[in-house]
Amino acid sequence: MQFQESVKTCFNRFSDFKGRSSRSEFWWFFSFFVGMNFVSNAILPQSVRIIVALAMLVPLISALIRRLHDIGKPGIWAIMWFIPIAHLVVLYFALQKSMPTANAYGDLPADADVIKKPH
Repeated sequence: MQFQESVKTCFNRFSDFKGRSSRSEFWWFFSFFVGMNFVSNAILPQSVRIIVALAMLVPLISALIRRLHDIGKPGIWAIMWFIPIAHLVVLYFALQKSMPTANAYGDLPADADVIKKPH
């Protein structure tokens, strides 16, 4: 999934906490989130910065939950995102390749980078 498609997908699925999201979908949107916060911090007043950050937080959390689902983890792990140091565990999970087949959370995302089993 490319950058623009990822951003569009994450905003369109902002309230979808079910299913799976590929690594590229999550990481492109995460990059967009960080970039927008950086730019808004540089040019916008604080009241607007807070609104921008909150408007993007829900789509980011939903993408993170779907990303956790993609590797077979329950979405509740996303709570660790808000705990100092523990958020590194969630980032580690988000870096993992997709499970190679459908799992309890849905079918494999079309653009998934899967775990290859050794032969």
